Amino acid sequence: MADTKLIHNPKGGMPRLLEIMRCLRDPETGCPWDIEQDFATIAPYTIEEAYEVADAIERKAWDELKGELGDLLFQSVFHAQMAQEAGLFTFDEIADTMSDKMVARHPHVFGDENRDKSAEQQTRDWETIKAAERAAKQQQGALDGVAVGLPALLRAVKLQKRAARVGFDWPDASHVLDKIVEESHELVEARDILSQAEVEEEFGDLLFVMANLARHLNVEPEAALRATNAKFTRRFGKIEEKLAARGKRPEQSDLAEMDALWDEAKAEEKEARRMARKE
Repeated sequence: MADTKLIHNPKGGMPRLLEIMRCLRDPETGCPWDIEQDFATIAPYTIEEAYEVADAIERKAWDELKGELGDLLFQSVFHAQMAQEAGLFTFDEIADTMSDKMVARHPHVFGDENRDKSAEQQTRDWETIKAAERAAKQQQGALDGVAVGLPALLRAVKLQKRAARVGFDWPDASHVLDKIVEESHELVEARDILSQAEVEEEFGDLLFVMANLARHLNVEPEAALRATNAKFTRRFGKIEEKLAARGKRPEQSDLAEMDALWDEAKAEEKEARRMARKE
């Protein structure tokens, strides 16, 4: 029986959301679409919502962030409801598990460890605690526990960090740059003489080394690529504006004209940044 009073209470908070989800999954009165879903079908939406949160933060769209965080929270509630129906665990157990983990991983806040240490030392301590947790789960390999379902670029960085902890790493970025040159040559050779599958393999090798370079330069590659995507979108929009002023669309232009407009847009951005610095 649905708790209609709670469902329609605008201040119902977390209990309200959980009750709404339970009703959506009710096999007799719920939503047919929601009833048909399972963990595998919902997982892509969960990933998408996480990226939309990141996008709102990247754009500093604070008015949108509350809604995006709500969408992501709903994904957790959806998974929790399906788990409860299967007799696996409840939402409260999820929250308790996370609370236990955070308390255990922060002995300098919730225990008797000294809080007077650097962020670097805290990061090392965090990794030590996580290593102990993996050992308790009988994850013996250095790379065990790095989720296969992560975005490939993020997983590459995590794999490399794990390998670096046991000494499998280049000593500095110069060695990584040498490896990038090597992999680039191999990709060019593969393009000319090898199969498409081998070209893809060599391209993957190059991307993997680029991820390693990002780690050595202390760059978060996903964030860097998102910023470049935004820059490309912004500058291409300028090209379209400039073409529209000439009564044209991109498909009515050519590469030479659009490339020149790209250079104009780039120069305008640089000038705007220069003027902003002077202010």
